[in-house]
Order: sequence, then structure tokens, then C-alpha cells
Amino acid sequence: MPIVVNLDVMMAKRKMSLSELAQKVDLTLANLSILKNNHAKAVRFTTLEAICRALDCQPGDILEYVPSPPPPAEETADSP
Repeated sequence: MPIVVNLDVMMAKRKMSLSELAQKVDLTLANLSILKNNHAKAVRFTTLEAICRALDCQPGDILEYVPSPPPPAEETADSP
């Protein structure tokens, strides 16, 4: 997945548990866990704002773009 959520890294830097963060941002432990484990398909800006406020960080500290590797080149019939 090209967007990686580094929530666990920021939580470790701030010495904050998942349950403590869930309480501070008013999210269920299950939903925060989905985000932390890179299984979320989307995140609301309001949720991102609350997480950044609780962890005293910027969105770029949590979200990272990692390009996918290019697909392998297809061989053509004319290739040696």
C-alpha cells in the first residue's frame, strides 16, 4: 500500500498506549487499531486532527507515502 500509517512510531515516541490514545481522541480501540495496523481505507480529517493534537505532531509524522515497486516489464515476442 503506498500510504503507510506510522501511528505506532509516534505513540512510542510519546510513550502513549493505544487505549490512552483511543480515550483522548474519542475513538474505539478497534477503529484505532485498524488505523495503526495499516488496514484503514480512509481517515477523516477530524480524526487526523484529533490524533495530531493528542500526540503533538504533524500529519506527516503519522502518514508516509511509499511508492509501490513498478510492475515487471512484459516480455514481447520480439525479445531475445
